[in-house]
Formats: sequence, C-alpha cells, structure tokens
Amino acid sequence: MRLISLLTAILVTASLYMVVFERDALLAFAAVTEDEEAQSETIEDSAERVSVVAMRSVAQEIDSAVLVRGRTEAARQVDVRAETSGLVISDPLRKGAYVEAGQLLCQLDPGTRDAMLSEAEARLAEAQINNTAAARLAEGGFASETRAVGAQATLQSAEASVQAAKKELERLNITAPFAGLLESDAAELGSLLQPGGHCATIIQLNPIKLVGFVPETEVNRVTVGATAGATLATGEQVQGRVTFLSRSADDTTRTFRVEIEVPNGDLTIRDGQTAEIVIASDGAQAHLIPGSALTLSDEGTIGVRVVEDGAAQFRPIVYLRDTIDGVWIGGLEEEAEIITIGQEFVIDGVPVDVTYQEANQ
Repeated sequence: MRLISLLTAILVTASLYMVVFERDALLAFAAVTEDEEAQSETIEDSAERVSVVAMRSVAQEIDSAVLVRGRTEAARQVDVRAETSGLVISDPLRKGAYVEAGQLLCQLDPGTRDAMLSEAEARLAEAQINNTAAARLAEGGFASETRAVGAQATLQSAEASVQAAKKELERLNITAPFAGLLESDAAELGSLLQPGGHCATIIQLNPIKLVGFVPETEVNRVTVGATAGATLATGEQVQGRVTFLSRSADDTTRTFRVEIEVPNGDLTIRDGQTAEIVIASDGAQAHLIPGSALTLSDEGTIGVRVVEDGAAQFRPIVYLRDTIDGVWIGGLEEEAEIITIGQEFVIDGVPVDVTYQEANQ
C-alpha cells in the first residue's frame, strides 16, 4: 500500500510541474497532435477522390457551315434517239458543237412516206364526200342510220391516217430538245437508224449543278435555298444556292444527296470536276475541346464528362466540326468544366480531385 501511495504522489508532483513550469511546451505538444489528426482526416478524404484534369471552357459562337466534297454535274444530259427507221441524209455535227433548242441534229430519208401521206389525204377526201352524201340521204329518209354512222367512222379513220402519216414525216427530223453542247458526234451520213437508234448526246452546262453528299449527322443543318459556295480543283471559286436535298439516304454510305445550282454562262465549268462545297448554316454556340476528351455512356451515347459540385457527371453532346485544334461540340451549358484526362476512370457522382488546364482559344 505504501508503494502505491508513493507512485501516486510522484505522478501528481510531475503533473503539477508540467502545468506550472512547462506549460508552453505542453500547449505546443497539444497543437501538434491536433494538426496531425487534421492531416490524417485530409488524407483519408483525398483517398476517396479520383484525380482528373479538366478545362474551364466558355462557349463561343462559330460559323457552322456544312463542308462536303462533291463534283460538278451537267444540269441535263440526254441521248437523242430516233423514233422511226431510215437512212441519215444530213451531214453530222461534231462533238463539242453548241446547238440551240430545236436545231436539226439528224435528218432521215423520207423514202415512200410522202406517197403514204398523199394516199392518206386522198382517202380522207373520199371519206368526206361519202360522209356528206350518207348524211343527206339519212336526213331525207333514203338511207339507214347505220350507213350514216359507218360513213362517219370511215371519215374519222381517214383523218387519223393523215395525222399518222404527217407525224411519221415529222419524226424524220431529229432536233435538239434544249440548248447545249454535243457530247458525241451526230449520226454519220448514210448510216441506218432504227427506232431507238442513237443520233447524238447533248448536255446542258448553264446552269451547272454541284453535287455533294451530306452526312446524316449534319443533314438537318442544310436547307433548300441556302447560299453555298465551292472551290473547284482548278482553284476557281463559284457561288450558288441549294436547289435539292434528298429525303432518302444512300444505302451504302448513309449520306444524303444535295444539289447546288451555279451560273455557268461562259461554260468554263465542266461536267465531273471535283469541288469542295461549303453550305451556309446558322451559327451555333460551341466548345472547342481535345478529341480525346470525348467518351461514351453505358448506352453508347457520345458525350463528355464534366465537373459539377465536385463530382463527375456525363453530358451528351452534339458533334459539330473537326479541326486541327480539336473538335467543336454543342449541347453543353455556356460555361462548363470539361474533364480532359481521367474521364474514363470515373462514373456519375464520383468525387474528383481536379487539376485545371487552359482551354483552347
């Protein structure tokens, strides 16, 4: 018992000594202990967060013109063919020649067609006399109604024969359906053309069409009547307006055909030239981000992950344009903190420890 009392006295004496004579050292020790506990709590909190790199981005208004590759195409191209048979009796026009609408391309030998027309006209005259006589006799009661009707039918048949003979003669002159350039020589003198035989090929180059194919992601940004321009492979720049946008996608490429009409009065633009086409569209608010920042949701939706209230969140985006500096995207708020590194290692709601980088300008 005396030993316990002695130990208690020693402890009390030491405590009083520390409180009275070493008070400053005791307070310093207590402060160090509190700092260590705070650091321990901070380390435990940071251990639950995922480190990511993000950029503070402010949306900018960009010209959202639609860019497509295409080619020039003749406004019209027709293979002019014969409707009847006959020998060509006209000198051929050579390819490259300019022809007006209605100009003679190929003339065929009439053969006996003039005689057939004369015969048809004689039968018509006879039918007219017979019809007049039958009508008068029927009115006087000297001929039956049946005879009068038969004479009328014969007259109508004769009139049809005359019209057919005249039409056959018209078919001997094969003319240009519209003004344009010959893309092939006309049929040679002395050649025999059968119905459907090729006389010449004619193309119309004024105006000329620019034809491109718009991706399905951008087709809603193109409208008929929109202003469009193009740079040809020769470096020549032209302007026109959209006149057609397909409602049906190509089965293979899933793109939509678009046509732009361009004036070509001097015929310097040829059919089949390569063209870089720019179609005007409304401006859009967009963010410029690295292409590597794009990610996919579990459902396969393309988007980005942003920092909101200290946690990661997925946001779907609208892909606008690809450039050498990055990709322009829409669909986000005007200001956004977009994760550029580490977005694949977080899911919605996961707290993040963010290091910020400068946004692309």
